Amino acid sequence: MQVILLERVAKLGQMGDVVDVKSGYARNYLLPQKKALTASKANIADFETQKVQLEARNMETRKEAEALGDKLNGQQFIVIRQASDGGNLYGSVTTRDAAEVATAEGFSVDRKQVVIPVPIKELGLHDVHVVLHPEVEAVIQLNVARSTEEAELQASGKSIQELAAEEEAAAEFEIQELFDDIGAAASDDEELAESAGIATDEAPAEGDDETPAT
Repeated sequence: MQVILLERVAKLGQMGDVVDVKSGYARNYLLPQKKALTASKANIADFETQKVQLEARNMETRKEAEALGDKLNGQQFIVIRQASDGGNLYGSVTTRDAAEVATAEGFSVDRKQVVIPVPIKELGLHDVHVVLHPEVEAVIQLNVARSTEEAELQASGKSIQELAAEEEAAAEFEIQELFDDIGAAASDDEELAESAGIATDEAPAEGDDETPAT
């Protein structure tokens, strides 16, 4: 099926290009999204008469997107989720989640603009692309954590695995200290017992006559 593009479409072409696409792709995406028109003679003629206006509108929306992209690019947003101790999420972080956290921070982002190629199913820092315009793209980072405190640690460069290892090491250290304290206390008790025993052996028994018999 041939269509004429009304804007730049990645891997297809630039505004005004007449390209061949699959019918399903055209009917389900390009045409409903008003990114293209069927390449009939009438539509091509209409495009030529509106080309200047379309190009001007495209330039205006691109500038707006570039302004937003300059502010949005590189931003980090915290997403709180439940997860196992190993860092696996009970579910996944979606494009809707990414759009909502960005919008909550004052950035106008629609979930349809967010691209997550691989489902986010683990805690950690994840780069996500936001297509603000056919020619403008920003990259944001989602800090997926179980708590704000954990997110702050991840932002400092520590992974959930490192945090778990540190917690395990700290717990082992506390247990070892406890055993050392118990051992030291037992040793002190033994020394006290031995000292008491020696003192008892050396002390004269009650009623003993220390004066030798004549």
